[in-house]
Formats: sequence, structure tokens, C-alpha cells
Amino acid sequence: MVLKYIFLSIFLVLSHCSHNGDFMNDRLGEKLKGGSAVSSGLSLSEEDCPPMTPCEELKYPCITCLFNETCVYGNITTAKCNARMKCKGIPKFERKYICRFCYQTERWEHKCVEKGSCDSVASPRAYYRTNCTVHDDVLCLGRRTFARNIPCNWTGGHRWSTALFLSITLGGFGADRFYLGYWQEGIGKLFSFGGLGVWTIIDFILIAIQYLGPADGSLYI
Repeated sequence: MVLKYIFLSIFLVLSHCSHNGDFMNDRLGEKLKGGSAVSSGLSLSEEDCPPMTPCEELKYPCITCLFNETCVYGNITTAKCNARMKCKGIPKFERKYICRFCYQTERWEHKCVEKGSCDSVASPRAYYRTNCTVHDDVLCLGRRTFARNIPCNWTGGHRWSTALFLSITLGGFGADRFYLGYWQEGIGKLFSFGGLGVWTIIDFILIAIQYLGPADGSLYI
């Protein structure tokens, strides 16, 4: 009876070790592929990967690539890639790429989630943290989605020409301030007849040199 429990305990320990070993092998395989290899369980649609596309023209996530992580930063090196779908030509091919991590790619090589809740005209210039993803045709080491600080640069749809026109024609009634979103100043300007003309002239100059922008912190278009 005692031997039975001993053998049962040994069997459970070996099973647990085997499971952990498989898990570590899978993680190691992902690491060797630079973190950009697609899991085999990820389904691919024909829209993402058109059938019978030339193998050498396939992009992520239609391919899995094995990168050389010992390459020198900035040098052009070669990755060994495999097609994950039926394609024209040899499914195993090599593709050249610049040795770098995905977060080191140029701004035009990745797309970031833009936010419109920051001040675009702040001094010093404001930045916000967001998630960025490299384009499908870019090969790089590490995770393809990463966090990055990018400068606040967005517009709420206010036109500089419109604000300047309102300041010239209806500035005495606060129309330019209302248009830019300064409601309190607009009401004060309306009932003071543009500060007897002085406020109107000052606002016209500030808008002309684009010192006075939209109240939401966005840029003119």
C-alpha cells in the first residue's frame, strides 16, 4: 500500500516537470523569434492574407520569422521566415531587415493611438504616453506593440482664417472668442462692446500671430 502511494507521488512529480518543461520550451521558442512570431493558434482571414500570394510578398501576421538577436544595431541583417498559409513559391525564404527593436523604429514605420485630451500649444511642449504598433511590412526585434511618449499635436477643427475673419468683422461682439471656445471672455467682450475697441484690437493681433488659439488646447487647421 505504501509502495503504491510512493509510485503515485513520483508519477505526479514527473508529469508536473514535463508540463513545465514544455511551457519553458514554448517561451524560449518565442524569445528566439524576437517576440514577433505569431502563435500557431491564431486564425488568419483571407482579408489579412490573400490566398496564393507570392511567398516573398507576405507580411505580418502571415509569416513567422526567426531573428538573429546577436546582430549589431543599425546593420542590415537577414531573418529566416516561414509562410503560415498557402502561397506561390517557396514557403521558406529569407528577408532583410534593420537590426533594431520595434520601439526603435522611425515614426513613419509605426502607428500610434492618438489622443485629443492634451494641450498642443503648451510651453514647454506637452507629451502623452500611448500605444504604438509597427506596420505589417516592418520586421523588428521584440514586441510589435509598445508604449511611447509622443508630442501633443492635434486639432479640434478650428480654422485660423475663420477666427481672423471673425475678429475683423464681429470682434467687437466677441464672435472670435465664442468661436475659439472662450465663452466667458466672449460674453464680457459682447457687453463691453469689445472693451471700447481696445480689446478688439488686442485680440485681432493675438489671433493674427496665432498666440491666441482654441480654448481646448488644439492647433489651428
